[in-house]
Amino acid sequence: MPDAAPAPEAVLEARAMLGEGPLWDAARRRLWWLDILAGAVHAFDPATATDAAWELHQEVGAAALDADGRLVLGLPDRLAAFDPADGSLATVADLPTGDVPLRCNDCRPDPEGRLWLGRMARDESPGAGALLRVERDGSVVTALDGLTCPNGMAWPAAGGRFLFIDSPRRTVDAFSWDEETRRPGPRRTHFDLATAGLADGALPDGMAIDVEDHLWLAAWGGACLLRIAPSGSLAARVPMPVSQPTSCAFGGPDLRDLYVTSARVGLDGRALAREPLAGALFRLRPAAPGRPADVYRPVRRDG
Repeated sequence: MPDAAPAPEAVLEARAMLGEGPLWDAARRRLWWLDILAGAVHAFDPATATDAAWELHQEVGAAALDADGRLVLGLPDRLAAFDPADGSLATVADLPTGDVPLRCNDCRPDPEGRLWLGRMARDESPGAGALLRVERDGSVVTALDGLTCPNGMAWPAAGGRFLFIDSPRRTVDAFSWDEETRRPGPRRTHFDLATAGLADGALPDGMAIDVEDHLWLAAWGGACLLRIAPSGSLAARVPMPVSQPTSCAFGGPDLRDLYVTSARVGLDGRALAREPLAGALFRLRPAAPGRPADVYRPVRRDG
């Protein structure tokens, strides 16, 4: 029987179409999050329960911090550093084009300071997506191709593994991790959503990792969060008041607050009447805190 876990509370009734990409900014004491389809970047202030938003007028599908504290965003055709003071965008790296229109979907820096970025077809065409690795010098390499909806990524503290989700596979996959090359090796299944007793349409979405190397996984269409042990077994299930939780991230001064984004997209009027909090930002407080997020560390250039 999975362990009990604290219930989530809605801290912001955002009504996001596709809330995603939660990211704690310790320096600013804000939680960055995205509404991908609205093309909006948000900053939630837990101290005042207020939220600021910037409309970028283009899909923004991923966010990470760099070593200088800049917010780096995954836009359809490039990575760009965002300046909240004036809303400006400065290109960090250009992204390759595909046979179909693409957008970004989730990203994570690795322990060496590289940035791993998922891309998928805007129309969700199977196999059109890829997992890219943005090197510290800004060059872009395809690490995995033939993906459909690349999602959560994590590097357990125990080392030797890279955990990754391509949502339609309904699994969290583990790749061996070469400590010298920092490249993923052979794939095996770490956790299969079919073992969680959820509806067939439920998919694994974004995830976070705590100090005990447990994964916290948002189950899109499953109305819950799952806590997965390092062994790959299900440790806890947290019911959510929305059917489409999308991602999660630890935040707060002690990294004990777990923030969860959600979505309204695809829900008809009847469904929205059943779950009026769809698209809200939630928070819960698990027993184990999270780990500080790694940052992208681009090579500095003088002059």
